[in-house]
Amino acid sequence: WYQRRVRGSAVGKEDCGCSSLKRDATQQSRGASEDQYADGVAAKVWELYIGAGSSRTEEYGTRLTSLLAQYNVQTVLDAAAGTGVDSVLLVEAGFNVNSIDASDRMLKYAHKVRWERRKDPGFDDWKIGEGNWLDLTKVEDTITHPESGYDAVICLGNSFAHLPSQHNKAISNFYNVLSPGGILLIDHRNFDYILEHGVLPNSNSKLYYQGDRIHKISTSVIRIDNIPSRIELNYEIDVSGFSDGSEERRKLDDGTEIPVEQFQLSYYPHTVTGFQGMLREVFGEKARYTLLKDWLPELEDEEITSYYIHVIQKL
Repeated sequence: WYQRRVRGSAVGKEDCGCSSLKRDATQQSRGASEDQYADGVAAKVWELYIGAGSSRTEEYGTRLTSLLAQYNVQTVLDAAAGTGVDSVLLVEAGFNVNSIDASDRMLKYAHKVRWERRKDPGFDDWKIGEGNWLDLTKVEDTITHPESGYDAVICLGNSFAHLPSQHNKAISNFYNVLSPGGILLIDHRNFDYILEHGVLPNSNSKLYYQGDRIHKISTSVIRIDNIPSRIELNYEIDVSGFSDGSEERRKLDDGTEIPVEQFQLSYYPHTVTGFQGMLREVFGEKARYTLLKDWLPELEDEEITSYYIHVIQKL
């Protein structure tokens, strides 16, 4: 059922341990640029992790679709479609959606959903294909970009941080497929906090991930010459009810054991100010820009941001 095991450090449930390591730069660059979903492990348990379903769609989806409506968006390129979770809620909401992802393992779940719902409104027109942010002119032939450009390009779920380099080039490519007045909606984890504290923010926000299957996420900050170059997150997901008996097991506080599947994902540690500067460099200083914190303009006092969402409009 699963194909790979990834080692993880033993730390408390829903807490994060941190190790700062120095590794060979060539090896590190090579590992970070590979398709991290190629073995299919994360794809298999993704909906258990994020808690896909009506509760997530209602809260997260309402904020996403409401924001798009503010800009009169009709056509959307979901540039990090993955298993199609965001694309599905957008199709359901009546948007015209093209979805791309570099991982065929993730996209096969999106294809499956589209086939199962092909008779539902909008799903037969939903286009899905492989695509690389570094050359959006060479997406799979199932995708045809609108000549006038998209009203919105979305790249959500901390996906952009998987790209280890050539960030400006990817942002420029998003810019190029937008229509005048179109928006880029792109996010990343609060890496500023992770770099300072070595752990994920202990946030109450569950807009992104509402699944109750997260057993543990451990964190490593990878440094070269004492400069942070990558964040590694090691996930352990409770697969009770979906186990084939081959998974490792973890004992809970009450003594019961659960099967867990493990996978590791790597991210480039974008800071908020660095990301803002990159967007301004591509879109221009006069472009309309908004920064959201967990989809809100501001959070309650002492609440720590989990995700920053950048919204910038093409002039």
